[in-house]
Amino acid sequence: MQAALCHTAFDAGITQFDLANNYGPPYGMAETNAGRILKEDFLSYRDELVIAQKAGYDMWEGPYGNWGSKKYLTASLDQSLKRLGLEYVDIFYHQRMDPATPLEETMEALTQIVRSGKALYAGISNYDKIYTEKAVAVMSKLRCPLIVNQRRYSIFDRTIEEGVKRFGRQAGMGIIAFSPLAQGLLTDKFLRGIPEDGRIAGDIRYIDRNALTPELLGQIGELNKIAAERGRSLLKQSGWLRCHKSYVVNIYQIKEIYPRFNSTFNVRTRGCEEEIPISRTYVKVVKGALGM
Repeated sequence: MQAALCHTAFDAGITQFDLANNYGPPYGMAETNAGRILKEDFLSYRDELVIAQKAGYDMWEGPYGNWGSKKYLTASLDQSLKRLGLEYVDIFYHQRMDPATPLEETMEALTQIVRSGKALYAGISNYDKIYTEKAVAVMSKLRCPLIVNQRRYSIFDRTIEEGVKRFGRQAGMGIIAFSPLAQGLLTDKFLRGIPEDGRIAGDIRYIDRNALTPELLGQIGELNKIAAERGRSLLKQSGWLRCHKSYVVNIYQIKEIYPRFNSTFNVRTRGCEEEIPISRTYVKVVKGALGM
């Protein structure tokens, strides 16, 4: 199943595969599986792939198995490359802001990693506007640009609009949006109750079932009605991120769309106007449904 998902994504034109050191469970297992699939099926296509790797959250016990020290980031990437069976990754991210480690040390680590050839480009993830501005300034002095900031972005989480998007455009930094379906909230999967075989049932790191308040479920229901009135599924309507400027790249969760990949999403769409026409009236209706 894992290999089939990768093949389907690649055949549909998706060439970026995003990983982190502690994706699992257990930690590191996603890299191990990815490394196996790469070795068996994709090594001849390595130059067509963009492999992105992240570190910043807990990976192993002790003072150097978390956050943003040079020792942690360097050791973590070395371990990741072994699990992946690769000599380098295309993008290496620091995954979250670290209030204890000097930002200069973290950025120096990313610079050292790029100059060592273990990553082609450096990026950051989950950085707010202030941290992003400071990080870009440090990397400018080090002459190693940050090319991208990866942030959560959906109609339920628009904090990225509090300056990060505008600064990204000014700084020439791309933005990759993750969780555009809000961990499945922007589909109909929760309108019929909480699926016991889903991640929400046992892993609260991403979404807690206590977050499914009557108010939130009501909003999801209203959005589902709006989508139905326009002849769309809530899942397809949630592709609105594609209508933003090109520096926002939307990463869909393959497992959510795999069964109907070709019919639900036109990966090679010419423009969002064809796919998802958005009028001011429609925006007002959606905002009204969300109490905005």
